[in-house]
Amino acid sequence: MRPSEEIVRFFEKDRFAAENGAVIDEVDDRYARCSLTLEAKHKNALGAVMGGVYFTLADFAFAVASNWQGDTTVSLNSQIAYLGAAKGKMLIAEAVCLKDGRTTGYYEIRVKDEFGNTAAVVSTTGYKLAKL
Repeated sequence: MRPSEEIVRFFEKDRFAAENGAVIDEVDDRYARCSLTLEAKHKNALGAVMGGVYFTLADFAFAVASNWQGDTTVSLNSQIAYLGAAKGKMLIAEAVCLKDGRTTGYYEIRVKDEFGNTAAVVSTTGYKLAKL
């Protein structure tokens, strides 16, 4: 479902991701789809998308998926695998919860380009602090 204005406003406070262009496209139970339109500032010296851009978008998608329903979840550990260079002008990250425990959760975030090619996969373990 489309995120409510309240959800969008809350996550705009995630300033690094927001100021780099990350937006929320969709949310569902322990799920988020976020995207980012690529600009020159997202490229490295070789003209490819900087690795940190993939990770920032994936981390933002994890934050939305794990927190939009009222939990306060922080990342304990994240690991990224770069699988290929993104093509086109947009990145899309989908965060899916694979394990939702009492105090921890495990998420897989796939970052794809606008053509559906997987560019990176991130696995993140989150720790639930409290309700927002």
